[in-house]
Amino acid sequence: MKQTIESTGLDLSEVKRKIVEGAFSSALEDLQNILSDSPDSTEALYMQTVARRYGGDRQGALESVERLKQIAPSHSRAHQEEGHIHRDAGDQEAALRAYTRAIQLNPGLEASLRGQITALQNLGHERAAIRAQAQLERLRALPKSLVSAMELVAQNKLLKAEVLCRAFLQDNPSHVEAMRLLADIAIRLGIFDDAEFLLESAVEFEPDNVWARMDYIQALRKRQKFASALDQAELLLKSAPDNPQFRSLCAIQLMQTGEFESALKLFDEVLVAVPGDAVTLTTKGHALKTHGRSSEAVQAYHDATLHNPEYGEAYYSLANLKTYHFSDDELSRMQEQEQNTNLGNMDRVYINFALAKAYEDRHEYGTSFGYYTRGNGLKKAQSNYDAQRMHDEFESMKRVCTAELFERHSDHGFTASDPIFILGLPRAGSTLLEQILSSHSQVDGTLELPNILSLSQHLRRRKRQRESGYPEILGKLDADEIARFGAEYIEDTRIHRGDAPYFIDKMPNNFRHIGLIKLILPNARIIDARRSAMACCLSGFKQLFAEGQEFSYDLADIGRYYHDYVDLMRHWDAVLPGQVLRVNHEDVVDDLEGEVRRILNFCDLPFETACLKYYETVRDVRTPSSEQVRQPIFRDGVDQWRHFEPWLEPLKAALGQQLVAGG
Repeated sequence: MKQTIESTGLDLSEVKRKIVEGAFSSALEDLQNILSDSPDSTEALYMQTVARRYGGDRQGALESVERLKQIAPSHSRAHQEEGHIHRDAGDQEAALRAYTRAIQLNPGLEASLRGQITALQNLGHERAAIRAQAQLERLRALPKSLVSAMELVAQNKLLKAEVLCRAFLQDNPSHVEAMRLLADIAIRLGIFDDAEFLLESAVEFEPDNVWARMDYIQALRKRQKFASALDQAELLLKSAPDNPQFRSLCAIQLMQTGEFESALKLFDEVLVAVPGDAVTLTTKGHALKTHGRSSEAVQAYHDATLHNPEYGEAYYSLANLKTYHFSDDELSRMQEQEQNTNLGNMDRVYINFALAKAYEDRHEYGTSFGYYTRGNGLKKAQSNYDAQRMHDEFESMKRVCTAELFERHSDHGFTASDPIFILGLPRAGSTLLEQILSSHSQVDGTLELPNILSLSQHLRRRKRQRESGYPEILGKLDADEIARFGAEYIEDTRIHRGDAPYFIDKMPNNFRHIGLIKLILPNARIIDARRSAMACCLSGFKQLFAEGQEFSYDLADIGRYYHDYVDLMRHWDAVLPGQVLRVNHEDVVDDLEGEVRRILNFCDLPFETACLKYYETVRDVRTPSSEQVRQPIFRDGVDQWRHFEPWLEPLKAALGQQLVAGG
């Protein structure tokens, strides 16, 4: 498609022609005019970088590419161009870093692979160069349509990439690389069951394909089939017992299945083979943290920062303990890295969030908020989140899920009463409620289970088969389908449970799908974990979520999301009266026993004193609140948001006066 910038009347394809013909000065004049009117045009900045490099202006090219990376951190060709600039200047280390980042973002960049191989050879890293050469040969062997699909994935044009992959697989149904690519797209879209099926088939076609098996392990983990993932990881380790990557992969799966001592033993073996590896040290720290061994986790994270000062996740992991306070020396080292122009984008995100927490602990709230804003801004630049589209989806849910719909299906669904759903917004106190309920002898705590979200995605994709999309299809499901979906949920989640008659599903985003839940599992209990608007939203803004909470990167977005959440919950109360128990975090803080009795009564559970001493319950907790729920209840967090009030006007405007007044 022709690329134009209407405000200038200049055609970027004409600029490209000038660059190809070597008319760099003329191209740069055109680009300067375009960028004066559209300073954030990523394509114009990319062409400016290229023209400056070809024209011999290395410093100017670096300035252009830095600006481009600030606007679009995931622009793979920006990192490739940066690699070319450093290569031309003879800086092999910097070139290698840039090429590696480019390939991570877009494995289909042949020029980056060639550049990476040359840099590795020049630096004497022969074994790594051989591995990169093998990767290049695999890429060159791919059909052009799959390379094009890889480029579309790198641009986050997932639906277009999916169309290309599916068309190719229709003619080549056993092409493993096409299966891997389509599975990657499915995972990015949250359709984990499709990804699992594709990759299970791929490893059957090519049992010795290591990359396919590692992808399969990832898909199994996404579906929280941890035992199956461990089986696959052990197959890899058996094939190459001394391979540190396979040992680490196996350790991660052991960690997920709760076999922490075996996992830690393997991590230590990896660290003997690869001393000081920051990734392994940090992952070991995660295992220790989840298992409640906080002081040892701190030491592992510390060691990671010392061995690789650029590894941002280690600093953030310390901050994410919530109870850790950075020293002056650590603060200085983080500030130094934040200014490091060679720092990877995600490392920069991590360090900004860690700096924000460090300054918050020092009561320097203005500086802290600046770092939170910068870290969130970097994440938002990578996101396609659309607040209006989310609002429209909520409105569609309200139109479809009427009282009449539930009345029509009142005798349908799977009758099991096992699940207790705790849902709402993240950082609203759901982990505390889970810990309280999990302390009861009749309740198993599990995880944030993906099953309901996966089912909603499965139903959403029916639109491609000329059926109604989601949520409209909820009004067209028949009794047999509804019952089958409920039965499948109970069966598929059984692997996460113990022997207790009830279990908890704590996926917060399930609040969007209460209609689906009550259709397929009419006897399920649902608890809405609610926290006052300002406290909840700011806490979400301050938390760097691994995935699934893209609304949290912007104060206006998170305020609107909270507003829409409250509105949707009001709808569920109207069409499903008495079916959802609202538990306000502030009420739990003020009257723990009263709220515990209220929750247990709603769940038809007898009172047990252990629920009041939830902090004594020994279990693995994987959420950001893991350290807090191992302590008695405290009021410290209730009004913390007020420290940041001078900077929260966009949040207040999005929430509206009534919600702001509620705190």
